[in-house]
Amino acid sequence: MQPSLASSKVHSPLSYFTNRSMMISVVAIILGIIGALIAQILTALIGLITNLAFYGTFSFDFASPKYNQLGLFVIIVPVIGGLIVGIMAKYGSTAIRGHGIPEAMEQVLTNKSKIPPKLTLLKPLSAAVAIGTGGPFGAEGPIIATGGAMGSMIAQFFSMTSQERKILLACGASAGMTATFGSPLSAILLAMELLLFEFKPASFLPVTLSSLSAIGTHLLFTEFKPMFFIENLQAPTGASIISYFGLGIILGIAAILITKSVYKVEHWFEKIPIHWMWWPAIGGIAVGVIGFFVPATLGVGYDNIENILDQKVTGQILVILFIAKFISWTIALGSGTSGGTLAPLFTIGGGLGASISTLALLLFPNLDIDPKMAALAGMAAIFAGSSRAIFTSIVFVFETTLQPSAILPLLASCSASYLISILFMKQTIMTEKIAKRGVKVPSEYIADYLDQLSVNKFATGNVITVEENEPLYKIRNWMSANSDKIKHHTFPVVSTNNMVKGVVTREEIMNPDEEENTLIKNLITKPLTVLLGDNSIREAAELMAESGVYSIPLVNNFTELKLVGILSRNDILKARKQAIIESREVERSLTIPYPKLGKFFKLKKDKV
Repeated sequence: MQPSLASSKVHSPLSYFTNRSMMISVVAIILGIIGALIAQILTALIGLITNLAFYGTFSFDFASPKYNQLGLFVIIVPVIGGLIVGIMAKYGSTAIRGHGIPEAMEQVLTNKSKIPPKLTLLKPLSAAVAIGTGGPFGAEGPIIATGGAMGSMIAQFFSMTSQERKILLACGASAGMTATFGSPLSAILLAMELLLFEFKPASFLPVTLSSLSAIGTHLLFTEFKPMFFIENLQAPTGASIISYFGLGIILGIAAILITKSVYKVEHWFEKIPIHWMWWPAIGGIAVGVIGFFVPATLGVGYDNIENILDQKVTGQILVILFIAKFISWTIALGSGTSGGTLAPLFTIGGGLGASISTLALLLFPNLDIDPKMAALAGMAAIFAGSSRAIFTSIVFVFETTLQPSAILPLLASCSASYLISILFMKQTIMTEKIAKRGVKVPSEYIADYLDQLSVNKFATGNVITVEENEPLYKIRNWMSANSDKIKHHTFPVVSTNNMVKGVVTREEIMNPDEEENTLIKNLITKPLTVLLGDNSIREAAELMAESGVYSIPLVNNFTELKLVGILSRNDILKARKQAIIESREVERSLTIPYPKLGKFFKLKKDKV
């Protein structure tokens, strides 16, 4: 009997990137093109609704609502938009509510990445209505959600596995973000940090290819340039890095307050004694009132971000802008309407960073900090603290401004903000809602320790075997006479030259229904599954689970199949125990080896 095809695949050097992965990569490229086109369509649709709602003109050009001449009637527009979104959610799909990324995360973690196909249409339509009628959101969240829904729909159509659906969902999401901001690298990182929760070739390459095809398609419609233009940045110094780190600490605190505020408002809406269908319209009242007094808070506000970065908006006007945007966006998002979080957070973070740095310079004129750079750092730090997607935050701001001198300030501010976030906030703006529903979100992406341990280290070398042509009664007699010496449950069946033919279990040998003269080789019912000594314990565990055996023989190679050992479930548990012991050693109390200072620097061991 020859080794099964399944066992051969496990040990192939291409096991992490198979022919199936190649097919997924091809689909990912196509999905990237589709995602970029969806972004173009949604942007045009937002432009159309904005122009109709605020200017009474039929145009697909992307426009800002802040120049409208509606007067008090501007208050009604967001209310109408909220009412439409509420009706779409009630009679279409409740999944359109929210800002996109958390909903996509929930589908990945709880529903095997299955997103209802109708969401592919309803999410962009609802977002276009919400944003086009003045909703203070970014278009990126709905585009990311729509791209993810498209990837999931394609995967479901072709009956792919849950892992493949997850990859294509991430591909669609990264394509949507790439086409929105022209930022492929940060889109890839966002998919890794918030959707895939892993970093391996089989998932990384399709997402990369999807983003590449999305940016290629995006560049057919626009020229290659930074989305936010900024010039005359002050190059960072050693002293300024300290300033930006301190700024990051403040932004980290702000990120916590913002996250808590969003879900506090959402909690308040849940207490309103009317159906949730009406909540977006109620939130629209606040959006309209604030938009009447501060028109720049209406709509996406990408121009606000650029004005903040280039210091075209400063002083009291800047403070009023980002505070008003925060209030408007928090109420609207808490009402359960459809919209994104990135653009509002960047407006709030950029405004807060610029304002704090300006105030700091007034108090400490010699402080080494640049308000423009502080605005950049604020954008990234507020998102890093609220979402904990730290690498996405850093790379995004760099990609959308193309300012290499900003890298060090971004690293400093985002690291500080991230530190504050993980110390004082249990969940993030992306996970708070789904965590309340009992969904556990991965917070650490680490390599499997068992993948670092080889089978050789834990396998048993002295193996009890049975010869294939031995009659059953001889084996039974031998086992009865040596029952105190036999510790194994599974026995390799070998030929006269020690070639592995299969395995049999103790139960199969002692089965009273088998005739005593039956040859051992006739008891073999499962395809031969074998390991090599240099396979990892993780590979062995996966193969054991797949083949349904308790122990797997080790052979010298797949050609000769000479028995050299055996690996059992108990051996795998020993490996796992070693991993636990080593991790516990890391967690133990550490004492700095200085007699007088040690007790002050001793880390307390958490009780288990």
